[in-house]
Amino acid sequence: MSSRPAVPIDAIREFWSQIRAGLVIEEAAGIAGVSLTQARRVFRKAGGVNPFSAAVLKGRYLSSLEREEIHDLRARGHGVRQIARALGRSPGTISRELARGSSKRCGYRPSVAQRKANTARRGPRSAKLAVNQRLREEVQDRLKRHESPEQIAGRLRIDFPDDEEMRVSHETIYQSLYVQSRGGLTRELTAHLRTGRSMRKTRRKEGERRGRIQGMIMLSERPAEAADRAVPGHWEGDLILGSVASGSAIGTLVERASGVVLLLHLPENHTALAVQEAMAKKITELPEQLKRSLTWDQGVEMTNHARITAETGLDIYFCDPHSPWQRGSNENMNGLLRQYFPKGPDLSIYGEGILDNVAAELNSRPRKRHGWQTPAEVLDQLLSKPHENTGVA
Repeated sequence: MSSRPAVPIDAIREFWSQIRAGLVIEEAAGIAGVSLTQARRVFRKAGGVNPFSAAVLKGRYLSSLEREEIHDLRARGHGVRQIARALGRSPGTISRELARGSSKRCGYRPSVAQRKANTARRGPRSAKLAVNQRLREEVQDRLKRHESPEQIAGRLRIDFPDDEEMRVSHETIYQSLYVQSRGGLTRELTAHLRTGRSMRKTRRKEGERRGRIQGMIMLSERPAEAADRAVPGHWEGDLILGSVASGSAIGTLVERASGVVLLLHLPENHTALAVQEAMAKKITELPEQLKRSLTWDQGVEMTNHARITAETGLDIYFCDPHSPWQRGSNENMNGLLRQYFPKGPDLSIYGEGILDNVAAELNSRPRKRHGWQTPAEVLDQLLSKPHENTGVA
């Protein structure tokens, strides 16, 4: 019988990074490239608490999460080299880790290995509730009286104003409750919390989207003429982002029937107002027959969609969450644009003139789907062709 494949440590780290960003398990699993079953197992094992710090780890020492993974892989019969490949570590590191953390009676135990590593490392920080019995008993008693961790942390400062050893943060209490390797409190005490949950969860409910845009009209209501690409004037849009520090972006608009692209200049930020102003400036230059509809993702940059419609005449429709294929023409174009605008740099270095030149070059590039005609040529033909349902001549 084949064993379950190990989840790479980098994928686990990315999963928790997305959870920290506010995504639910299903969304974070998709981005990290792990199955939903694997993601739920990782989440459950950690008690719903992110085991990674926000800072990037140096990578010299094995983490507690890696030790848990070594235990699981060893239990499934994996050898030293297989475990090393799964974790991206050297076989020597894994071999020494197994030797230090194993006993003849119990085999390899992650908690024992972690404790030995902390003892051996210079200046280890022990879990406060694990080493301070008086503080631990006080916290336990207060939890049993159904006080919340935040209430306990605040009240301890009042009840023991001159005793620094009787101070603990509410987050430390939660960590001790939900991550058993941190030591101190048993998970059974979670029954006294207001939620009564034995596993920590994100605040957002599954299926709920934060900051949902008001007044959205979904893609399912878009006219059928947009789907068959027979009538020009139906667009798909999105942003390609520059470095986080710069806040810069480039808006991309692709006409569905012809593949003609327009680029929006967003050098300073891509807020809803900035996108609205850039969109209005670019769309108002178009002939009326090219102002039919726009399909966009549910990004907050489109919060002002009603104003954009009022200023441009474009009816705006929104894709379903995490469904980039619903604006496939735009996704393909964004891939082409990365040839001109690589990921990472500050996109504000590209002026509006450069963006127009790049768009003109792409619109003059022959396309296989058009029998090697260019998007510009196809659009000219579509605009000169009469359409019975629209009255366009």
